[in-house]
Amino acid sequence: MPIIAKAGGGSFIPAPPGTWAAVCCDVVDLGVLEVNFGGKTKKQHKIRVVWQLDEMRPDNKPHQASKRYTLSLHEKASLRKDLESWRGRAFSEEELHGFDVETVIGVGAYLNIIEEKKNGQTYSNVASIMRLPKGVHGPTVRDYVRVCDRTTDADQTDAQPYGEITDDDIPF
Repeated sequence: MPIIAKAGGGSFIPAPPGTWAAVCCDVVDLGVLEVNFGGKTKKQHKIRVVWQLDEMRPDNKPHQASKRYTLSLHEKASLRKDLESWRGRAFSEEELHGFDVETVIGVGAYLNIIEEKKNGQTYSNVASIMRLPKGVHGPTVRDYVRVCDRTTDADQTDAQPYGEITDDDIPF
């Protein structure tokens, strides 16, 4: 299948800043990537977690937000900290030996989204994730095809571009 590059900007609309009810709609395996941080280059396995917000864009589609992580449950890893905050509890020793991150797909959360400006661009970044209170249900995933299930360029029209956030933006 060809990979087509096009000139021009995308139609992606960043999520508005604030605290939003959201639902996880995808966990994307980005593979092992070369990462530059603090003047050092190393290879790390990365994933992207994608949420749909309970807030609609002008075209009546849900806003999306995502965050990229190193695939690690080390005690200092952002993924571990965010998952523990989202779950409302620490990982057990058994869970630390292997946790299927895709189990969060369909799970609701509150996302705190902050707006950041860098090099003339405005980005919406997920600053924190919290568990929904008991009895509160998150939104339902709608009009979204998981990246691993996409087959044509048309399926990707509403996906967040992968180039939005760079390693320089994320300190891990």
